[in-house]
Amino acid sequence: MEKMTQLTSTTTVLAIDDVDTDQIVPARYLTATTRDGIADALFVDWRLDANGNEIADFPLNQPGAADRRILVAGRNFGCGSSREHAPWALHDFGIRAVISSEIADIFRNNSLKNGLVPVVVDTETHRWLLDNPGVEVTVDVEARELHLPTGKTVGFPIEPFARHCILEGVDQTGFLMQNLENIVKFEQNRSWQP
Repeated sequence: MEKMTQLTSTTTVLAIDDVDTDQIVPARYLTATTRDGIADALFVDWRLDANGNEIADFPLNQPGAADRRILVAGRNFGCGSSREHAPWALHDFGIRAVISSEIADIFRNNSLKNGLVPVVVDTETHRWLLDNPGVEVTVDVEARELHLPTGKTVGFPIEPFARHCILEGVDQTGFLMQNLENIVKFEQNRSWQP
């Protein structure tokens, strides 16, 4: 995982509520066991027509979308099944943060474990972001704040351990490996009671 303290990017807006993980990555792509290339499956039924051509008016096909790192999504983003492929595909596409007024719990947890920052904001801020696609915002993971171009700053929740891992650029296994020396010392010094 890459370290992230702050992320500044223009936004891509997908103003659709209740986007489930099967729409993010259809079930027929769940045979993939690695993250590499999984971006090809991202919103594939919405991004491409039956002949495999890009649908011009889909937000991720718009000019400049490939360079945008922040997706502003409709309410209840990532609902549905618990497939980890959904945050994998968004991350592989280049998206590093998803902003919404509501992000499904399992999707949020899977995202945090894979370096994708879920940013939950109040309804007013969410509405403003939906109405102003392409604005430049900053997601400050360290401060747990979203900075808008209007000068407004909005706090967002993030679980402390997940925040630590994103700031350090490590996943859960990487965190354990960073502490391997202390774990070994603990195990060596622990006395077992029969």
